[in-house]
Amino acid sequence: MNPLFVDIIGYLAAFFGTILMLPQAFKTYRTRHVADISLVMLVVYILNCVLWGVYGYFLHSAPMLLCNGFALIIGFLMLSMKILFSRFSSN
Repeated sequence: MNPLFVDIIGYLAAFFGTILMLPQAFKTYRTRHVADISLVMLVVYILNCVLWGVYGYFLHSAPMLLCNGFALIIGFLMLSMKILFSRFSSN
């Protein structure tokens, strides 16, 4: 198999895996509605990002570290909005 093709597939997977939560993050910020967002899902998402990041560190893979670092930031933003907006709606 052509190594360039394999690299392209890998980078596409990393890109889409990284931006996976962006639409939900934008919608959550815009609507402030978090009741339907699972806290467990967010924690698992963050754990997944951390584990992939550690794996990327051990492999010395800058793309894996960057993608999962960015995804981790999105995960923490989502978790923060979940906590903050849940408190707003309960008052």
